[in-house]
Amino acid sequence: MEHFIVSARKYRPQTFKDVVGQQAITNTLKNAIEHNHLAQALLFTGPRGVGKTTCARILAKMINQDGTQSPDEDFAFNIFELDAASNNSVDDIRNLIDQVRIPPQVGKYKVYIIDEVHMLSQSAFNAFLKTLEEPPKHAIFILATTEKHKIIPTILSRCQIFDFKRITVADAKNYLGYIAQQEGVNAEEDALNIIAQKADGAMRDALSIYDRVVSFSGKNLTRQAVTENLNVLDYDTYIKVTDLILSNNIPQLLLSYNEILSNGFDGHHFISGLASHFRDLLVCKDQKTIQLLEVGEQTKARYFEQASKTDHHFLIKAIDLANECDLKYKTSQNQRLLVELSLMQLASITFDGEKKKFDQAIIPASVFEKLPVALSSEEKSLVRSNEHGATSAQASKENQLPSGENKTPDMHCADDKQDNYHSKGIMAPDNIETTKDPSQNRPPTPEPKPGTRSEVLKEKVSGLSLKSIQKKRELEARKQEAAPTKDVVLKGKFSETQLQATWNNYVKRMKNQGSKILASILETDLPKLQDDNCIIIELPNETMKINLEREQNKLMSYLKQKLQNTEIRLVINVNEQSAKKYAFTPIEKYNKLKEKNPLIDKLRSTFDLDV
Repeated sequence: MEHFIVSARKYRPQTFKDVVGQQAITNTLKNAIEHNHLAQALLFTGPRGVGKTTCARILAKMINQDGTQSPDEDFAFNIFELDAASNNSVDDIRNLIDQVRIPPQVGKYKVYIIDEVHMLSQSAFNAFLKTLEEPPKHAIFILATTEKHKIIPTILSRCQIFDFKRITVADAKNYLGYIAQQEGVNAEEDALNIIAQKADGAMRDALSIYDRVVSFSGKNLTRQAVTENLNVLDYDTYIKVTDLILSNNIPQLLLSYNEILSNGFDGHHFISGLASHFRDLLVCKDQKTIQLLEVGEQTKARYFEQASKTDHHFLIKAIDLANECDLKYKTSQNQRLLVELSLMQLASITFDGEKKKFDQAIIPASVFEKLPVALSSEEKSLVRSNEHGATSAQASKENQLPSGENKTPDMHCADDKQDNYHSKGIMAPDNIETTKDPSQNRPPTPEPKPGTRSEVLKEKVSGLSLKSIQKKRELEARKQEAAPTKDVVLKGKFSETQLQATWNNYVKRMKNQGSKILASILETDLPKLQDDNCIIIELPNETMKINLEREQNKLMSYLKQKLQNTEIRLVINVNEQSAKKYAFTPIEKYNKLKEKNPLIDKLRSTFDLDV
C-alpha cells in the first residue's frame, strides 16, 4: 500500500507565488529581501490555516539563497522551529539564547521560528526581551501566533507585525479547483464552493475537507455528495424554505423544518443559515453589492430569481426576525418551538399585505349604535312621529331664510303675485296661495318613552372611563332584551315544579362558575308561575333587583332553552316588608323566641348565658 500524503502537506506552497490570498504580505517580504530592508524580528499573526508558518519557512529559505544552491536546498541546519506551547519556560528561552550566539555553518542567516508565541510565560517573555531587541547580525526571529492580544506590549514594540487575513471563498475555491485538476478529480463548481464556505477562511481546513470528501465520492465530486458527507444545509434547502415563506404556507413550512431536524441538523445552525440566506437575497437587490455574494454562477442565477419575488421591506424584516431567534436560541427552554414560532412569523410578513392591527382595547359606542334592534308597534309609531317632527323643523328652518333662497317654484310664484297686487294698492285675493309654515298644523313631537329604541340609540358615552364601560353594558343588555329571538318560536308547556327545578339547576351552575352573589339572589325566593308564561319572583330590596336585571338576559335564555318556551317573561317585584324574613341577627332570633316563650329569658338570666 502506497503511503498517502494529505493535500495540506503535498501542496504546501514552496514559494511566495504559491501562497493563496496573502499577496500584500508576500509582495512586502519579497521587496524587503530584494532591497535588504528585512527586520530582524517579525511577528506573523492571523487566523489558523492562512499561511503564517508557510510564509516563515519560505522566508527563511529565500534569505539564505545566493543563486549557487540547488532549488531543492531547504537549509534545514539554518532553520530552527520552536513550539512555544510546549517550550514556554525561562530555561527553554535561555537555551535558545545560547544557540543564537553561534553563527550558521551554511548560508548567511540562522532563522528561529517560534510558533504559538502567545503561550510563553511572563518570565519567558521578559527573558527574551534583550535578545529580541539586539540580536546578532546572523539571527532573524519570526514569531507566529493566532492571538496577538495575549502578547505583552514590550514584545510587540520590538517586532515588525504582519496581519494575515482570512482566505476568501473565491480564492479557496480556485485553489481547490487547481488541486482537483492536478489529481484528476472531476469536481463541480458548487461542490468546491461549499467546501470553501465550510472552511471558514482557513486554507488548511479546506484541504482537509477536500481530502475527506474525495475519499467518500471518488473521482466525481458533486454538490450532493459534498452536502451529504459534510451534513450541511445547502442553498437549495433555504431556497425551498423561502418559497414556502413567500407563499404563506405555514403547515408545509413546519413539515419541512421537521424533516430538517430528522436529518440530524441543528436548529441553531438552520436559523442562522436562513438569516444568511436572506442577507444574500438582499445583496442581490443592488448591482453595487452583488460582489458580496460568494456563490457560483449557477447558484447566482437562482438567487437572482428568488430575489426578484421579494422586496426590501420583507427581507429586512425577515433578517431581523431570524437574527432575533438566533440570539434567543441558546437561552430558550423550548428551542424547537422558538424556531417554529419564528418561521410562522416569517410566513405572516406578507399575509394580506400587512399585519392586522388591534389598537382599540375598548369597543367604541358607535358599534352599539349600528346594532339592529326590534321595535314594537308603539315604538315604531313614536319613531315615525319623531321623524315627522324633524321634517317639520327642517321645513320651518327653510321658511326662515331670506326671500329667494330655498323656495320652490310655486312659492316664488305666490310671492310675485302678492308683490304685483301690493304695488297697485289692491289687496290680494283669497285664492292666492301664500307661504305657510308646514309644521303649524302638525302635533308636537312626543318624547320617547324610557327603554325604547330611540332613547337607546341617542345615548352616547365616552369610552375612556369605568363608568362608560358600565353604561355600555347596560345599553347592550337593553338592546338584547328588545331584540327578537332568532330561533324558532317554541310554546312548550311546563309546570311550576319543572320551573323551580330548572331554576335551582341554574343556581348551581352560577355557584360552579364563581358567581356567588347572583346565586344568593336567585336563592332568595322560588319563582312562581302565573298565566302559563309569566314568571314572578319577589326580592326584599331594590339593589337585589338591579343586580338580577343585569343578568336577566342570560337567565331567560337558559330558561327558554330548558323549558322549550320562548314566550316566557320574568317579573321582579320588591317587597321590603319581607326583608327580615331572610336575614335575622342572633338578637332578633332571641327576641322572637322570647315573644313566643318568656321563660327563655329567665333561663338566660339564671345561667348567665350570652346570645
